[in-house]
This record gives sequence, C-alpha cells and structure tokens, in this order.
Amino acid sequence: MPVSTTTDDFVSVAPKDLVFPRMTFEEFLEWSDEDTHAEWVDGKVVFLLGASSRHQSLLYFLSRVVADWIEATGDKGAPFFAPFIMRCRVGMPGREPDLVYVCEENLGKIRKNYMEGAADLAVEIVSPESVSRDHIEKFAEYEAGGVGEYWVIDITNDTAEFYIRDTPNAPYFRRAHLTNATDGKRGLYTCDTLGGLQINVDWLFADTLPTLTSIRREWEANAVK
Repeated sequence: MPVSTTTDDFVSVAPKDLVFPRMTFEEFLEWSDEDTHAEWVDGKVVFLLGASSRHQSLLYFLSRVVADWIEATGDKGAPFFAPFIMRCRVGMPGREPDLVYVCEENLGKIRKNYMEGAADLAVEIVSPESVSRDHIEKFAEYEAGGVGEYWVIDITNDTAEFYIRDTPNAPYFRRAHLTNATDGKRGLYTCDTLGGLQINVDWLFADTLPTLTSIRREWEANAVK
C-alpha cells in the first residue's frame, strides 16, 4: 500500500509501540480489513480499544432489537454494526459507529467495506475511554455531516441521550423528549426514523437485558393504550 514516508508525516497511535504513517482515506480503506478496529481522523489511524463485556452485550442487544423491528415491520432499510466505517462527507473523518441504520432510499451510500455518506441513525455506546470522543467529537461531526439521528448511550453513568432533527435538513440536532418518565422510570423514546420503534431506556441499564419476547409484549401493550 503506498503511503507518505516523510518523517513529519509519521504519528504514534495506540497500541503505543506502533508508529503508522499518515495516509489518505482511500489508503486507509485499502489497508484495513474486517478485523480492523480503527478510525481515520485527519490522515491518522486511530486504533480503538477493545470493548468491555457490558459494551458488547448492550450492542448485541440493541442490534437484535433494531433488526427484529425492521423484520417485523417490513422496513426495507438495513442496520450495520461495528466494525464498519462511515464517512459523512468527503474530507471528514472515517468513523466507526457501534450501530447505524440506513433507510431504503439511502442504501446506495453503502460500499464494499464502508459507508460514503451520513446514516439515517447512528448509535454510540460510550465507554470510559470514549467519553469525549462520543459526546463531543462525534456529536459535532455527525451533526455537521448530516446524520439524521444520534443516540448516545453512556454506560459510564447509565444515561441515554437521543438527538434528532426537527426537519431532515435542519442544521442542528435537538435532544428528543422522553415520554412516561417518572421518578422510578427513565422514560420511553419513540424513534420516528425507524417508524415508531420504542426504546424503554430502563432496558438499556437493567442488570439482565430483556428478551425479545418480553420486548414484543411491551410493544404490543403500548400499541393498544
């Protein structure tokens, strides 16, 4: 793979004993493979630390919930899971969201090993090492890059924030309102991007994550209220 070789172009990245040359986004895609857990930011390869068991369990849970909803409703869009790079716009970083959803009309953005363009929904599960990256850096990039909706699920403090746009072309995110929030319940989020998918925030931080069967029952109960 051709890369720049001038001394000034070399940067240290984690793991700390490796030194990688700066590279273009195209070189990064050529270099990386399906086992690579890294992002491309301003010409640098930024390796991501391995996820905790809690992070992995929650991502698996959310992936199943979203996939189950898509199948049940006949949605023609598709979810994609890390490791899978998304570059919102040319010149912006190539990021690796934990989970994205792409609606049917935007599936043309999907390439062989990355997404060229903003997803309709991006989800990040915040770990101790990614607090600033997910809450600040990626928030700003996803907002400016046109991501339709952004979920920030923070397992460092058991909070979930859901950001939406008032219109598809609105320039800024707005934090979505949760319903049924009481002193004993975190509330319910209804995702219009996914045709009314309901996420009970308490699910996300339960000691034992609920089963799909129990979730379907809750959806059915809410539908008849």
